[in-house]
Amino acid sequence: MARKTRNHRLDLPPLELDCMRALWALGQATVHEVRARLFPERPLAYTTVMTVMDHLRGKGLVERERRGRPYVYRSLVTEDAVREHALDRLTRNFFVNSRDQLRNYLIGSASPARTPEPPPELPVPAEPAELHRPVEPVRPRAAAESVDSHREPERTVRIDTTLL
Repeated sequence: MARKTRNHRLDLPPLELDCMRALWALGQATVHEVRARLFPERPLAYTTVMTVMDHLRGKGLVERERRGRPYVYRSLVTEDAVREHALDRLTRNFFVNSRDQLRNYLIGSASPARTPEPPPELPVPAEPAELHRPVEPVRPRAAAESVDSHREPERTVRIDTTLL
């Protein structure tokens, strides 16, 4: 079984990144303040934000200090450091470690969109012979019942329309 590789500490999943953005904007903050900052776009439980902040502390990205009852968190890394790491990872994984290739890609995708060429017309397949075969006539009901005389006759069910 292959061994799982460890992610770099600056590889932040979306929720951790959102919490870090809130912390960068606030400078230092309690879990309540981070949660309040995230709440309009991501209504999260207090315990969820607390768990994420604890993960960030475990990664060494934030430090906490007790001030009275709550902890106050402060970032130990800058937003630029996290951005640079993400950009390095993007160029390594998709652009052979070349920021020039990334730049060319971004410039190319910023150009006006070309109208795609219409697909070539496909030939219409010949219709199968089965579609042109004559349809057998349906036997009348009375004839069918005379053949199947051993069946019970159908019962007529009357519906009381006053209930509808």
